[in-house]
Amino acid sequence: MQSSPNTIKSARVAVSAMFLVNGTGFATWVPHIPYVQQKFSLSESALGFCLLSIAAGALVSMPFTGVLVSRFGSKVILKIIPVVYCLILPMMVVAPTLFSFVAALFLFGASNGMMDVAMNAHGVLVEKKLGKTVMSSFHGLFSLGGLIGASIAALMLSSGLSPVVHTLIMAAVLLVLALSTVSRLLPKEAEVTNKATSEEPVFVKPTGPLLGLGLMAFFILMVEGAMGDWTAIYIENFPEVTAALAAAGFAAYSLTMAIGRLTGDFVIHRIGKVVVVRYGILISAGGLLLAALTTSAWLAIVGFGLVGIGLSNVVPTLFGAGGNVEGIDAGRGIAAVTTSGYTGFLVGPPLIGFIADATSLSVSFLLLTACFLLVSFFAKIVAPQPIKHTPA
Repeated sequence: MQSSPNTIKSARVAVSAMFLVNGTGFATWVPHIPYVQQKFSLSESALGFCLLSIAAGALVSMPFTGVLVSRFGSKVILKIIPVVYCLILPMMVVAPTLFSFVAALFLFGASNGMMDVAMNAHGVLVEKKLGKTVMSSFHGLFSLGGLIGASIAALMLSSGLSPVVHTLIMAAVLLVLALSTVSRLLPKEAEVTNKATSEEPVFVKPTGPLLGLGLMAFFILMVEGAMGDWTAIYIENFPEVTAALAAAGFAAYSLTMAIGRLTGDFVIHRIGKVVVVRYGILISAGGLLLAALTTSAWLAIVGFGLVGIGLSNVVPTLFGAGGNVEGIDAGRGIAAVTTSGYTGFLVGPPLIGFIADATSLSVSFLLLTACFLLVSFFAKIVAPQPIKHTPA
């Protein structure tokens, strides 16, 4: 189906809004984790188990979202799921019981996972219609949304607003933004070329390039999870480090990640996806190596900044490649890659903690560096390749 240039540009704006809503929403919730921990008198380990519900919800929902996208188109999903995502946002804070809190976390994770697959699938569609790479800009807006959400949270909470009022206000604003732009998305006829039938398998067993993309996503997002959970703790181990300086490691990572993604489409256009992925991973490996070996907190912060700039365009490229594997429709391909990635995001932080208990965090970072050096050799897999797949 042919779409006019204005329609495609309008769809690009709508997809950008979805990524912004998703990133801002998640960053709106994160500052309230200490509040709910105190509310339910949770220990660190108990809180950790509760927060696993978010990842569990995402892992359950993502494969089924790929099926729904292949049958009905991503626009249909994005008409519904962002509404659920925004409505669940304040429920995690107002939940009266521990059970309802965990249930809200699971639903939040499920809606986030569904939204992730659907908006990436629509982003791939917009890329195809435009005939150029724009996926990094979408993910850049997710990162920017994270910075915006965190900044607004700090401002509102410092002004005396309660967590409940803050999340209610943000949920309303994000819901309006999502509903006001969703109609600009491309119609499902532009995306769904083969309607799935009841005889088609729900899951597609990943083989060849799709399996490789999934494994790369696993390792990349394992490191992304580690940056969120372990950078501050790692920097605190250096002598004479303040809490503010300890937080600077993740801030440096987040900032360089956002800058890299917002400029990524230009970079990819100039040097190509394979080069961006290979050398991005190598730059990140260098950053991890610097952080692992240095005796200076400031150099460790620089190292984490290098990890952010190096990885900034790797995940968007992997997700985009998953939606362009020959023989598999975009929804299912992206679902397979994102599910693998989220699995790495889930198991990475506790695995690193286990290794750190047995050795040290520096050794954990060195092992991640070795993994990165290995997967960098498979960067060419992001180039379009045919694939044969076998129903599970």
